[in-house]
Amino acid sequence: MDADMTDQTNTPTSTPTSKDSKTGPAGLVGAGTEPGSKKPDPIVVADKITRTFGGLTAVDVEHVEIQRGAITALIGPNGAGKTTFFNLLTGFDQPNSGTWTLEGKSLKGVAPYKIARRGMVRTFQLTKVLAKLTVIENMRLGATGQKGERFWAAPFKFLWGKQEDAVTEKADELLARFLLDKKREDFAGSLSGGQRKLLEMARALMVDPELVMLDEPMAGVNPALKQSLLGHVKSLREEGRTVLFVEHDMDMVRDISDWVIVMAQGKIVAEGTPASVMADQRVIDAYLGAHHDTDLSELDEETLEAEVEAEIAQEEDAK
Repeated sequence: MDADMTDQTNTPTSTPTSKDSKTGPAGLVGAGTEPGSKKPDPIVVADKITRTFGGLTAVDVEHVEIQRGAITALIGPNGAGKTTFFNLLTGFDQPNSGTWTLEGKSLKGVAPYKIARRGMVRTFQLTKVLAKLTVIENMRLGATGQKGERFWAAPFKFLWGKQEDAVTEKADELLARFLLDKKREDFAGSLSGGQRKLLEMARALMVDPELVMLDEPMAGVNPALKQSLLGHVKSLREEGRTVLFVEHDMDMVRDISDWVIVMAQGKIVAEGTPASVMADQRVIDAYLGAHHDTDLSELDEETLEAEVEAEIAQEEDAK
């Protein structure tokens, strides 16, 4: 049966690798809910990150921390700067200013492939599978440090054959876990959108990452596959990994998130538990507008003019 036709999840029953009360969801109990609040055990810390495109400021993050061993959602309306922020953290774009660290080590100026080797991997909103390679070949490419990739070693299989066998065995285990084993020899380009999402997530695990970053994992996914994907994301936390994901599906955010960070107009405007964030007036305003529950005819002309002038002044100051 194809992966898109099942909602069953083949995930391990392993437990988190750390029992430290400061790590994982337990460490978030009592954590501050103001934007940029400190976390007891952050794996990523970013300070004063800005990115501008011409006169537009896409990202302006003063401070943010991502808790180790927890699932953190990054949400916000379209154009809030979420994917741009993802690109900055993972080295696919460079900020105009700011610093950020993984495990206390700076990532500024580090190439994306080196960031992945350090334990931070990502998937993309638009999947990046290699369509003309088979599923198992896509998986093998995710492994690092392969001797057979070296120019002088490539012709001599006895130098790298055993390592490739080990890589293939690991790839097959992940394909079985993500219900893609029956697609092993199929070209990746023949997979459905949901199956490509699964393949990207499985391939990311080939490097045994500490932090997995998912950019809209539910976008374009068959509803029958969503529960399977949810289970896989939860299993990453059960293994002791950290997950940071961008998502517009609020049901998913409520279901699997331990912590939610909200962006609007490039800034962090709120953070907290899913329940507290969904009830936060700043979040409601970011999504629906400050006057979403007010009849505009009830607002006097002077108030509206004052608000428009204030917005224009803020834009001029930003320039």
